[in-house]
This record gives sequence, C-alpha cells and structure tokens, in this order.
Amino acid sequence: MKKIEAIIRPEKLTETIKGLKHIGVTGFTVSQVVGRGKQKDTLGVYRGKNYNVTLHPKVKLEIVLSDYMVERTIKTIVESAQSGEDGDGKIYVYPIYEAYNIRTGKPDFDIDELNQEE
Repeated sequence: MKKIEAIIRPEKLTETIKGLKHIGVTGFTVSQVVGRGKQKDTLGVYRGKNYNVTLHPKVKLEIVLSDYMVERTIKTIVESAQSGEDGDGKIYVYPIYEAYNIRTGKPDFDIDELNQEE
C-alpha cells in the first residue's frame, strides 16, 4: 500500500475529486492548509492597509491505496489540478506498512481488496 499526499489549489479540488472518482478512487481525506513554495507573494488589503500574503491557501488530499493504483492516481491528480502556473502544488508518495480498523482493532486489508475489484 502507498499513501499519496497531494497539495493543490483550492479551486482545483472539485475537478480533482471528479477525476479520482472516475478512476475508482473514492476514499480520501481533504484538509485546508496554507503553505509556501515558488508562488510569488500577493498583496492583500485589510482595513485599508496593504500587506504581503506569503502563505497561500491550499488543499491537501491524502489517499491510501494499492501499489498498482499509484501511477494512475498521480496522473489523474496532475491532469485535474494543473494550471501551468507557479503554485499548482506537489505530490508526495509514502509507503504504508500496516493499516488497522479502529472499530474492530484488526488489520484492515479492505483498501487492497476494494481496489482489486476494478
């Protein structure tokens, strides 16, 4: 199993979720985050005063899936979330050695079984 973390623009979230559902990836976690990369600072205005926005709002998708789905999932995220501008985001892939179902306390193999039914 692998875990994919994708940090993308918030306005690309809906399109990315549609793409993931289309390839059969239905389980994921979404978090609102802020971050800094190569994207340039923007100018904000608060109560009539200008300030630099150095941390930009992003969305983080976390997906755990079978190894054979990783490449297809990454391709889908890139195609869905890409705008061609600085600040499109990053994708990270981590190995997952074990997963447990909290309700039962037993090892959770459902991730692999569900994805193999495709």
